Amino acid sequence: MMRATVWMLPAVFAVYMPTCRTLAVRPTMPPGEARMAELWEAPSDLADRDLFYGPWGAEHAPDPHATYRLVRLKDRGTNPGVTASDPQGREWHVKQPPHSHQGAEGPIEVVLSRVLSAVGYHQPPVYFVPTFTLAGESGTHAAPGGRFRLHDKTLKNLGTWSWQENPFVGTSPYEGLLVILMMFDSSDLKNDNNTLYEVRTSNSGPDRWYVVRDLGTALGETGRLAPKCGDPDLFERQVFISGVKNGFVEFSYHGWHQELFARRITPRDVRWASDLLAGLTDRQWADAFRAGGYEPVMAARFIRRLHQKIADGQQIGEQSGVYHESRTPARHDVGRVAAQHAEG
Repeated sequence: MMRATVWMLPAVFAVYMPTCRTLAVRPTMPPGEARMAELWEAPSDLADRDLFYGPWGAEHAPDPHATYRLVRLKDRGTNPGVTASDPQGREWHVKQPPHSHQGAEGPIEVVLSRVLSAVGYHQPPVYFVPTFTLAGESGTHAAPGGRFRLHDKTLKNLGTWSWQENPFVGTSPYEGLLVILMMFDSSDLKNDNNTLYEVRTSNSGPDRWYVVRDLGTALGETGRLAPKCGDPDLFERQVFISGVKNGFVEFSYHGWHQELFARRITPRDVRWASDLLAGLTDRQWADAFRAGGYEPVMAARFIRRLHQKIADGQQIGEQSGVYHESRTPARHDVGRVAAQHAEG
């Protein structure tokens, strides 16, 4: 057993150690030349956006009652999964929970995807299905569900893009995206999780999207080696902002790629992201967690802590010096949020 453990260590570290060297964070083009709409578009209708079905709507959602045909098993990553096709011929990439839905990445990914798309960041069509029927060579059986991501023909995967070097470094939407991920205690900030899409539609929008995918390592603690996610107890205890020093915000972040945050993000960046999230209604927050399959009481705990972080981010403004994070409940009542969540 000891020998097997030793042989497994390189594989474990290959998954959880993206790089050991510090990378420079810099834009790849002069300020003003970046096509901002490729990363973010201002949500003029924010309060009206649907956070249950998301930007792709109910028409793209998977049918939870259909029988799916196994195409292939997932062969990479730390969570099990399958690629399956539905009766309409649509192909779905399903991320399943390793053991149970408690702390599973799939529900978290759907929640965070809903929030990001609502505030203007591009996202592919993702949905949560708790269980589904899968047919394969061994027969037809009930399978654990999870995050269903649709392979949509209007989006062509062009590969990955770099957190450290891209056209948007230094802009409010780029820095604000990092702030939002810190609010959710996202740890998996690997370039492998970033996808550049060619957008093949007839509308007048951007022809490329810079997308952050695989967002499931969040809502818990941050860390470098298998941090716990989807844990409300941990999430409530995690410090968001530890201080402001020399004009830059210091986050209580313990994951990889510290260079993305060290002496880079200003109070103005934090205020920009916080004001953006503050535009979401109680109903929208509840719908985002309902989309991920969360029970109302647990969802309300996550939402309450997120509201506290948003309030702290707005309060920090242009402050400098010593910063004390709030631990008092925000204006949103947890019971009311839970009730709205349950109403569906």
